[in-house]
Amino acid sequence: MGTLAVQSPALALDYDKAHPLDAEDLAEQGIVKAYQEEVLPELRRYVKNPIAIEESVDADAPRYSVRAAGQDYVIYAPDVSDSEGRSWGTATYVFFKIINDQLAGSDVRFYALNGGNDLFGIFLTPQQAEDAKRSLPTRTDWPYLPDAEWPWYGQYH
Repeated sequence: MGTLAVQSPALALDYDKAHPLDAEDLAEQGIVKAYQEEVLPELRRYVKNPIAIEESVDADAPRYSVRAAGQDYVIYAPDVSDSEGRSWGTATYVFFKIINDQLAGSDVRFYALNGGNDLFGIFLTPQQAEDAKRSLPTRTDWPYLPDAEWPWYGQYH
């Protein structure tokens, strides 16, 4: 008699397709760069005419904001407390919102994986995201759609 091989379930995520983002980089005037270099080439597969994102930086204030589709998003400003690192979460939320708003007519969404310096983004259908949740035992590893709610910004915990 041979030994019984126990097979673990296949992970539903192809991490090679995940885009490294880093929330700190996004918050430190890196939204346009990440959008253009990491996400835009694949976004063009799902969106015929992806929008442009413009950055506005005032080093004297200091203030950092982005503009996309006629909407201004403040990432950090003097009147916004950042004692809890909220700019990282805000930048993550805004980045994913801008991309997912463009995907509204598509069957995929741009999901976040992890957070902070380990933030990644991946294009998945909602079914693929659900399959990943079933295959990943740790909730913080699950793909999620970022929201604006501090302190977790939509990440499962």
